[in-house]
Amino acid sequence: MNVNIWIAFTASLVSLNVVWGQRSLDTIYTNASKNVAMFFPSPIHQAIVGSEDFVFSYDREEAGYFGLLQGVEGVESNLLVITSDHKVYAYILKYAKELTQLNHFVRERDGIGKIGPARELQMKEDSMVVEASQYDRFCRLLLYGKPKNMVTKRKRGVRLRLEDIVYDGREVYLIFGIRNRSGIDFEVDRLEVLRVNGNAKRRASYQEIPLEPIHGCGIPVVVKDGDMVHFVYVLPKFVLGDKERLKLVLEELHGGRRMELRY
Repeated sequence: MNVNIWIAFTASLVSLNVVWGQRSLDTIYTNASKNVAMFFPSPIHQAIVGSEDFVFSYDREEAGYFGLLQGVEGVESNLLVITSDHKVYAYILKYAKELTQLNHFVRERDGIGKIGPARELQMKEDSMVVEASQYDRFCRLLLYGKPKNMVTKRKRGVRLRLEDIVYDGREVYLIFGIRNRSGIDFEVDRLEVLRVNGNAKRRASYQEIPLEPIHGCGIPVVVKDGDMVHFVYVLPKFVLGDKERLKLVLEELHGGRRMELRY
């Protein structure tokens, strides 16, 4: 079920419970450098945007009252939000280089309708597709921003960099950068992420736990000589303990180059 079908389906449910008004939808302006916060009178149950140029982030694990909106320059879109009390809110989304309002407090009377309590918007077969689309949208915003530098490893003309770690609900996003100035194309075999506990010199207490990505954005097959690539791993949420570190292992396909990076 694609986004447009989902929105149309939701609209049909709303129309069964309320007569739509003729007032135009409010417009929310956003960009990629600032978070625009929207506070709702009831916890957010579901939300979706109509274009990949915009992302609305909210806590899907523990329903919260607010969400964060970001967007990149492009065509206008729309946002549809359903709260836990079955009320529906809709907005037009537009990009603006400069923002005059960063916080929007939504009132109950701003809703456009209500869905009957017996109707549940479940997308069991298509949930993975929808989640992947949401991951891609957030990844695009992360890659659109200015690269950071948390930790870097250089070896034989290849540089591996962990640029940022971003938490969003039940997921954590790791942003990487690889630059190749070795004179030879670098074919990527794998980039492994491990959670390290203990000291390697004390093997009895040392432990490495692989962290498997649930999604990837822009992962390169080859980094050509002279190129710089940025990409994102999406992993289930984790928080490192006081004695834990991240270990990143980059290996070359059809070659012996291997890099380890610790954070």
